[in-house]
Amino acid sequence: MNKKIFYLTPEICPFANTVELGNFSAKIPLKLQEMGHDIRTIIPKYGFVSERKYILREVIRLREIPFSFNGEDQLVSAKSAFIPRTRVQVYFLEHPEWFKPLSNLLYKSKNGRPYSDNDMRFAFFSKATLATLPHLFWKPDIILCNDWTSALVPLFYQQHFINEEFYQDIKTVLLIHSLSEYMQFSKEAFKNADLEIPNDLKGNEINVFEAGAQAADHIFALDSPEEQVSTELMKLPGINDVQSKVTAIKLEDNTPESYLKVASSIDLIIQDLN
Repeated sequence: MNKKIFYLTPEICPFANTVELGNFSAKIPLKLQEMGHDIRTIIPKYGFVSERKYILREVIRLREIPFSFNGEDQLVSAKSAFIPRTRVQVYFLEHPEWFKPLSNLLYKSKNGRPYSDNDMRFAFFSKATLATLPHLFWKPDIILCNDWTSALVPLFYQQHFINEEFYQDIKTVLLIHSLSEYMQFSKEAFKNADLEIPNDLKGNEINVFEAGAQAADHIFALDSPEEQVSTELMKLPGINDVQSKVTAIKLEDNTPESYLKVASSIDLIIQDLN
């Protein structure tokens, strides 16, 4: 059965590409589309992305979408384009403070130091993407959340959106690519985002994968020759407690055959999410 899939990611090649995730996020949506799924992707609109080069188009219904964040009324807009040489649609989520000023390093300054507000920036992205959905005139069956940047989506969905009629019966799925320093979010960020932290997670730094896993319908751990993500994930109590929801998939290399295997593994699981 074909599904409607909303694919959330901070990177898609060639628009933004700092790690393998950028290439992955160009290849996997295309493979899923070729399998018959109706897939749409969304990334932040960074200031360095050329609107003229990539033919970003204004969408009237996606102008000034209202929602609340950190106790304040917010507005975001979105433009639309396609991954080059494909028919995979990309929405670019615009906000002048959170996304536009970033360099093409995305998560860190030129001296290599991670931005101190990464947690709040991508908490904002996570909630804002959910707020855009009714304005797309399209409702997904699956929200596929890539890595730490959208790992809070299942919590936002469960705590802020699930009871609204439009949002009912959507499944949220985490796809974890790597375990890095970015996966620790401050307790204060959860508070400012108006999110309740799962009771079994303590301390001033919260692992965002453990938090999101509690609310997600399924979790994919992407293993590669460089990193056995699934093995390391199981060392986290918040993941081990929900291990029945975890599927390990392997990306052996960057060949079309490897991407097809990963897309096929994703397809097999999401078919059974009801």
